[in-house]
Amino acid sequence: MKRKKLLRLTTADISLNSFLKGQLRFLNQYYDVVGVAADTGVLKSVGEREGIRTINVAMQREISPIEDLKSLAALYKVFKQERPDILHANTPKGSLLAMIAGWLARIPCRVYTVTGLRYQGATGVMRFVLKTMERITCLLATHIIPEGNGVLHILQEDHITRKPLRVLHHGNINGKNTAELSKEQTIADMLQKAKADVTPEEIYQTRNKFRHDLGLKDNEFVFIFIGRIVKDKGIVELAQCLQKLKAENKQFRLLLVGSIETGDAIPTNVKNFFLQSECVKYVGKQTDIRPYLLAADALVFPSYREGFPNVPLEAGCMDLPSIVTNINGCNEIIKDGLNGTIIAAHNVQHPTDEMEQALCIAMRKYIEQPENVKRMAKNARQMVKDRFEQHDVWNALLHYYNEIV
Repeated sequence: MKRKKLLRLTTADISLNSFLKGQLRFLNQYYDVVGVAADTGVLKSVGEREGIRTINVAMQREISPIEDLKSLAALYKVFKQERPDILHANTPKGSLLAMIAGWLARIPCRVYTVTGLRYQGATGVMRFVLKTMERITCLLATHIIPEGNGVLHILQEDHITRKPLRVLHHGNINGKNTAELSKEQTIADMLQKAKADVTPEEIYQTRNKFRHDLGLKDNEFVFIFIGRIVKDKGIVELAQCLQKLKAENKQFRLLLVGSIETGDAIPTNVKNFFLQSECVKYVGKQTDIRPYLLAADALVFPSYREGFPNVPLEAGCMDLPSIVTNINGCNEIIKDGLNGTIIAAHNVQHPTDEMEQALCIAMRKYIEQPENVKRMAKNARQMVKDRFEQHDVWNALLHYYNEIV
């Protein structure tokens, strides 16, 4: 019996590469999966890794009317040639173009996964434009999957769509492979040994050695931040909090992992603080974040807004509790007092005060109460395994496809 065809589309191939790693190969056992994205250099390798066909369609992330019309025409041509049973898109720009072209090509099942709402960080005319784009995408989709319950509620509250919305499993687009994301596997890889029976002594020794290699002291409580280093990630408040804790002579360090970006850029004085302060170890963007999570004691993630963030999930897999803001996704991953701490989120009326104070209180407690941190750490990994194990997320999506097709 001929398998039904599934087109998975993202704006650029890097999203197929990272967000859907392994998922496409899994789904290809049941559907004829084709990946569609703009080729920035990894599309071919994604196809080879996942065992699927890939199609390059030029698309741009930002609004560009002429180029967008060209992309729309190219997508329509691809859809008419491929005639898929299901078109499934995520990432905002690609999804908008895909739903328009898919509607024109009369694809029967047009699925849109809402991973984040870009208009939330915009104001004025741009906010109106982005909100309208979101409404059009939802209007032309036949099925809408919010990545988490927070996104679902905002879609309803902001009147983006009245269509039925359904979060699959417990949320998140791809789940986490907890076997790969573990202390044991990280140590095995660091020791270049393909064994699963790494001893606690090896973990302790390798962790301490890596900490020493980074210049981290044994008596320092190590926080870690992973992500784009921009204002929207709460970086300014984090810097202010670190300065206060340092003035109190607290023994801590921040392990800062990520790229310092020019869009939504942090002020120059904040950038200089992160690059020059003795309480910060900046290591730049890393392709494998596991060793850095291994070296840390807790994640700090004071983001202003998210769809359903991966970093707290990855930290949990590595037995780290997390300090997060009370925003979408974060408050679905972290249960306050069990596997981390939820603090007040960024408030546009009081841009820094409340959030900064809450962040300082939480970080101070973590430094002063290491036993409580260890208690939450013991819960962190199991809570990810119970709710976000990768194969459970994949199976939920497969069942969803089988229902709608």
